[in-house]
Amino acid sequence: MRKPIRKAVLPVAGLGTRFLPATKAVPKEMLTVVDRPILQHVVDEAREAGVEKFIFVTGRNKGVIEDHFDIAYELDDTLRRRGKHEAIAALQADMLPEGAASFTRQQAPLGLGHAVWCARDLVGDEPFALLLPDMITAAGPRGGRCLAQCVDAYREFGGNVVSLEAIPESETRYYGVVAVGAEHGPSIEIKGMVEKPPPGTAPSNLIISGRYILQPEIFGILEKVEKGAGGEIQLTDGMSELIKTQSFQGVRFDGRTYDCGSKLGFLVANVAFGLEREDLAPALRAELKKMAL
Repeated sequence: MRKPIRKAVLPVAGLGTRFLPATKAVPKEMLTVVDRPILQHVVDEAREAGVEKFIFVTGRNKGVIEDHFDIAYELDDTLRRRGKHEAIAALQADMLPEGAASFTRQQAPLGLGHAVWCARDLVGDEPFALLLPDMITAAGPRGGRCLAQCVDAYREFGGNVVSLEAIPESETRYYGVVAVGAEHGPSIEIKGMVEKPPPGTAPSNLIISGRYILQPEIFGILEKVEKGAGGEIQLTDGMSELIKTQSFQGVRFDGRTYDCGSKLGFLVANVAFGLEREDLAPALRAELKKMAL
């Protein structure tokens, strides 16, 4: 019987330089899409997929992330005295259970693979989910957000799972790209992968899009893997080694992924999620019509 996916790793140590000066004092993960931090959207997705334990790999000046997932006694007291019961209920709904959040430091900016490796002792000897906090997702026709669909594939096939997205071949040099084999409905067998391949050398136009389920053997590999693209320890290089001994499946997510690590993606996400809100959609749609050129 396969072990359930109980734990998730969220690497949140990045500097957010693409959003300066906004991220000079505010972590990029705490920028809001409508009225929820980007990171809260990601945590919501993980909780919906059955994750119970959250491991945040942080860096310097990220203490506000810990504060966000803690009780704010003064705020709660003020809201109660003012009768703001809906606001209190909203805050309580977002609270993680006691002991469900753990925090560890990535003390040097050595890449995603190194950030994952920093979580090794907190994950232990069990499979885990990895969610990149720049990416938020909206459910598609099959139901569930991206990680939930990855968990479904894990339950069926076991091994390791990554989410996939098709992009123009001219852009593959910026991403981790997979070589694929047999298809099983929305799942595809993965034969290999490469990080940021030179133009014209990518094995496909399918990129790994920010959601993973990995077996714990990845930690031993990441401890020994050499620095790769950009002088960093690349997770893709570690997975390329792991795939020699374990199976990998790719999941074509049928919903929508928003890259909030880019300014355009962040703006589009705000509009898209705003249009999903009954209290905002009519007025927002009217304003967008006024602005349309």
